[in-house]
Amino acid sequence: MEKVTNKTFNKVTGDSGEKLALEYLKNNKYKILKTNYKTSIGEIDIIAKLENTIVFVEVKTRVSDKFGLPREAVNYHKQYKIRQVASQYIKFNKLFDSLCRFDVIEILAGKITHIQNCF
Repeated sequence: MEKVTNKTFNKVTGDSGEKLALEYLKNNKYKILKTNYKTSIGEIDIIAKLENTIVFVEVKTRVSDKFGLPREAVNYHKQYKIRQVASQYIKFNKLFDSLCRFDVIEILAGKITHIQNCF
């Protein structure tokens, strides 16, 4: 039997949270443009579009609040990195005139909380 490490558990938890977030966004009329968009600076979990707005989404998943709420992990440093990666996405895709916003989807014990325009 394979030993489950914290790293493996966190990866599985994160992946399942991202799948839930994708389904949630699709069910709420978001068009998914990209998932796990990576650059040398960092990664954005989901890039979606709702009407004329590009939405950069950070997904945070936890099975309990023992170590705080998932949203609390999106600190100033993480926000800065997400903004930098979003800037690269906008430049690369020449989306200079697009409206943009940054959301966090928090999944705590299976319950989804969508925090729009949070930073």
